Amino acid sequence: MTKRLRILYAAGPGDVVGTYQYWVTGQDDPSQVSITYSSQFYEVCRDLEAESYVISSSEKRKFFYDGQFKIQHRPIPFQSSSALFYHLGQVWNGLRLIASAIRFRANVAVVVDGTTHWFVLSLLSWLGVQVIPSIHCGLWRKYVPPSKIQSLILKLSRQFFNRDCAAVLTVSDEISDQVAQLVGNKPRRVRRFSPIYRREEFAEIAPPSERHSPFRVLYVGRIEQEKGVFDLLEMAKHFATLGRNDITFDLCGNGSMLESLRHAAKLAGVDARFVCHGHCNKQKMRRMFNRSHAVIVPTRTGFAEGFNKVVAEGILSCRPVVTSAVCPALPYVRDAVVEVPPDDIMGYSNALLKLCDDRQFYEQKRQSCLGLQEQFYDHSKGWGGTLKSILVSLQESRELEKDLKVERSLG
Repeated sequence: MTKRLRILYAAGPGDVVGTYQYWVTGQDDPSQVSITYSSQFYEVCRDLEAESYVISSSEKRKFFYDGQFKIQHRPIPFQSSSALFYHLGQVWNGLRLIASAIRFRANVAVVVDGTTHWFVLSLLSWLGVQVIPSIHCGLWRKYVPPSKIQSLILKLSRQFFNRDCAAVLTVSDEISDQVAQLVGNKPRRVRRFSPIYRREEFAEIAPPSERHSPFRVLYVGRIEQEKGVFDLLEMAKHFATLGRNDITFDLCGNGSMLESLRHAAKLAGVDARFVCHGHCNKQKMRRMFNRSHAVIVPTRTGFAEGFNKVVAEGILSCRPVVTSAVCPALPYVRDAVVEVPPDDIMGYSNALLKLCDDRQFYEQKRQSCLGLQEQFYDHSKGWGGTLKSILVSLQESRELEKDLKVERSLG
């Protein structure tokens, strides 16, 4: 590693150009409630005076250059194709990423999961580039065994995690444990980070209304089958059969099943109490949290959840959260959560009824939120702070190695 850091950052599918244009003027990207990972990366590069090349897999092709920052949107080929072409696209994108790193003369590469298959990046390490994988989703689903092709990819990636990466960033201890399980021991420099927020984002969110009629349940996330949105519809239908018209669901987010879900709710006659709002910007999300009583995260076992930042946002809004162990965020906020068995629609329904009807239980969970919030405001524990400490450590170890070589040469 040369004295000055030159970092290639494969950032996932976000609008990293748009985020930069907000960041450079001192603003947060208004499309996100949390502080975006790309803005945290820009901050780290500015602090360390590092040259950077940021590559997003966003479908909206863009190229932007500003001093120490080179930023590009470059889609990954075959992302929506059949399994064979998808995996070919992952390998091809990894090789293309390696070529970009070489041309850029990168000495560090920070790569987010979903960019390529990890084993491809062993080549980058062999070329002298320090590789730091950033893992935001589970390596495999917690309750579903890996398929044969997934098992093969994991086996091929074992050496990368064991010897070829300089450090590993993970968003949960559950993912850290998966990495350790994959390699048979705890890899070097596995560091967990937390999603982080600004206090002012939640300062205007008032305590929930003491009047629990209607009792408003908030879902925030992609409108997809594996995220449990149709389970929410089944809950709404169940409440209708019980005559419980005092429980309302608000769903915020886009996805491939949005219109199908709206249509199904209308056919079931519950659309007045089951409202799909589509994408909501930061201001609208603040209003949605303000009028909610509880937050629900019903992710199904078929999805490899990473952390799910909505859990943290519920806690920061002082709203009890209903979720299951599918969500790796659970251990960090358990006292403010009503935990139910995975994929258990009746379990979720009963949890919501208890929160709605048992005021003492509800208030206990709500008060528990207060003691869990600081972890999501501590920037040193965020992705950027954790990455910065790794980069500083790599620089120091390289400088120490140089000094030792000098001492040996002087005899």
